[in-house]
Formats: sequence, C-alpha cells, structure tokens
Amino acid sequence: MVSKVSRRKLLHMASAGTAAAAFPAPFVSGVTRAASADPILLGVPTAQTAQAGVADHQDYLNGTTLALEEINGAGGVLGRQVKAVVVDIDPLSPESGQVAINKLIDAKVHAMSCAFVFTPVPVADVSARYKAPFLWGLTQRNMTDLVAKQPDKYSHVFQTDPSEVHYGHTFPVFLKAMKDQGVWKPLNNGVHIVQEQIAYNQTISKALQASLPKSEFKLAGITDIQYPVQDWGTVIQEIKKVGAGAVMIDHWVAAEYAAFVKQYSADPLKGALVYLQYGPSQPEFLELSGPAAEGFVWSTVLGVYADEKGKAFRAKYKKRFPGIMGLCYTGNGYDTTYYLKAAWEAVGDPSNFKGVSDWIRKNSYRGVCGFMSMDNPYQECAHYPDTGDAIGAAELEKGMAQLFFQVQNNEHKIIYPDVLVENKLQKAPWW
Repeated sequence: MVSKVSRRKLLHMASAGTAAAAFPAPFVSGVTRAASADPILLGVPTAQTAQAGVADHQDYLNGTTLALEEINGAGGVLGRQVKAVVVDIDPLSPESGQVAINKLIDAKVHAMSCAFVFTPVPVADVSARYKAPFLWGLTQRNMTDLVAKQPDKYSHVFQTDPSEVHYGHTFPVFLKAMKDQGVWKPLNNGVHIVQEQIAYNQTISKALQASLPKSEFKLAGITDIQYPVQDWGTVIQEIKKVGAGAVMIDHWVAAEYAAFVKQYSADPLKGALVYLQYGPSQPEFLELSGPAAEGFVWSTVLGVYADEKGKAFRAKYKKRFPGIMGLCYTGNGYDTTYYLKAAWEAVGDPSNFKGVSDWIRKNSYRGVCGFMSMDNPYQECAHYPDTGDAIGAAELEKGMAQLFFQVQNNEHKIIYPDVLVENKLQKAPWW
C-alpha cells in the first residue's frame, strides 16, 4: 500500500502553517489543550505530508469532522464539547507513528482514532503505556493476532473493520455468485494474481491461494509487481498470455490503478473479469481514470452502505465536502467517533480508560459502514459473509459487509452482496 497518494490539493497543504489552518473547528491545532473549557479530547493521527495514505487519512479526518460538528451542535457529550487533537503521521514509518502517539499522550487525550498505519505494532506498543482507547481501521490480522495473544497489553486496541485476509477468502465466493447469477460467463475457471510485494498485499494473495482449492476456481498464474509501477504494458501482456477468466490486481494505489485501466482498456484480455483490490475507493481513481474506469470491479471490507442510513450519510457528507466522495474511511471516521460517544456516555467519565475500553469490548454499534462488534479475542469487526474465517458473520446485521463495486457510468455501484446490491454486474466494455 505504498504510493504518493494526493487528493486534489491536499499535498499543497504540506507546510505546517497551511496544514493547521486546513483543520476546521472543532479541531485543536497541534497538541495545545484548550484552556477556556474542559473539552473531551480525541487524538486523530492524520497523514498530512507523507507519501502514503494521505487520501484515506483525509477521508477519515473529514468523517471525524462531520461527526464532531454534529455531536457538538447537539450539546456535546456529557455536557462537554469534543475536540480533536490532530498530529501528523507517516503511515510507513514506525518512528513517525511513535512520535505521533507520544504527542497525543502529552496532550492527555481521552481516546485515539486513526485510519491506519503500515507498521502497527510499534504504534500500539507506545499507546499501551497510556491505555486510552485506541480505535483504527487497520485491516491487518497480524496486529489483531497479537491482541488475541496479549489481551492485557492490548485491551484498549480495537480494529474497526475486518482484516485483509477476507479479500482473499471472499474473491472465489464473489466469482461464483456472479457466475451463478448469469451476469458473468467466465472464459475459464482460472484466476490470475498480480501482486504487490508489501506484507498487506502478500497476505491477501496467500489467503486467495489458500481459498481457491476449496472452490471451483483454480490458480492460473502469479505475476509480481513492485511499487512504483513504471509501465503496466508488460503486466498486461502477461495477463493476456496467462488468459485467466478472472484477474486480481492485488495492489491498492488509486493513481497507479488509473494508469493500469487506461493501458488495459486499450489492449485488454477480452472477456476477463478484472478486479482491482481496494484502491478505486480513493477519489483520485475516478478523477484520473475518466471513461477508462468503466466496467472494472473492486471491493472493500470497510465501506459506506447504500441502505437508508448509508444514503443519508452520503448526502450530508457530500454537502459538507463537495466533490467525489471516498466510500471507505469517510464513514469509518464518522462511525468511530459516534462509537466513542456512546461509550463515553455509558461510562460517564471519558478519563476512565479501562471502563470505556471494557464497554466498547462488550457493546456493539451499527454505523453507516455496518455492524461493529469487538466482543471477540481479536477485537476486530466480524466479516459478512462468513467464509469460514475465525471471525465471520452469517447474518448481515451481525457483521460488516465486504462491498463489491463496479464502475458504471463513472459511479461506483454495489453489485455484491445481494442484500445490499444497487445494480447487477454489467458487461464490461472489453467483454
């Protein structure tokens, strides 16, 4: 998950002064605690100047902003305003993550809320000496495995989405559903994996390879790519040579996906279903791809539903933050803030870190991205549909749905799972 990901003008805000000015009320710039009141402080490590994760982190901050504005506008929590302490973080750097958490500890925040980092253990270890509730959309089973093995040390750490292993586990299930519905007639039952080298993408690839023998599909080939991908031409020729019915591009970067779809559309493997892991969720994908994005499929284990609750959130988010909306971390930042609000109100004292963490562990929350429950050894959200993983949900309202989208008329439309579908899978231009 490595790239120079920029969201419109965001990277132009790299200077400290501009970045601080970019955060609207109710934000506390840097780590200076408000002196005029006694607010509840929410620490939000946010990538502002890094080369990776900026778009997703900005989405998360926007969702948090919207939630805080609503909460404070309605009187706050326990009669107190809630303010965010925003500190810069580089998701790729363990040292940067440790510095960011230490700044929030110095600020005496009541909780921490973050999109993700790529080196979670050093960050979680620093937070463990303070023990304020720490909620993040990490998507990494290696971290939640540690939570399960060391429950006392990480009792305060919660993953607000399912882990990345589900991208691999669920892909054959999705393919079978599309085939059985008659909306996709595969060239063959082969699956070609084009994989990036970082641990996140390797975990997804291994999970898919383990799941394929249990399905009617088989592994047709594996092609390695390395960030940054300078030219997708050789990869596309390999896709055509392998000739698999389905292709998973196991990468994540919106800008590089945009380059891929432009080249692929000009020289495709006719009839193949091409899936792009996660990255099209970032607004840059549609902005940079234009018409070339039509027909491509992607998914996310953390996404804003298109049910009544999700549509209401989408509408008010777009009003507050005009432009193409990210469909993942916008809702996650929003939901996490309201989850903490419920915990603070139930416990009655945001300074009671153990009490708040214990409440979160035992109580669920249904947000715009689905059902969140931490009542399991991993302290991560259960995945829907259940694919036999350690944490799965057989019912929609007992888990967080992995949403599969297709780009249709320059918009992302949910095509799976059936209970949340907006449109059926459409014929891709190269079919």
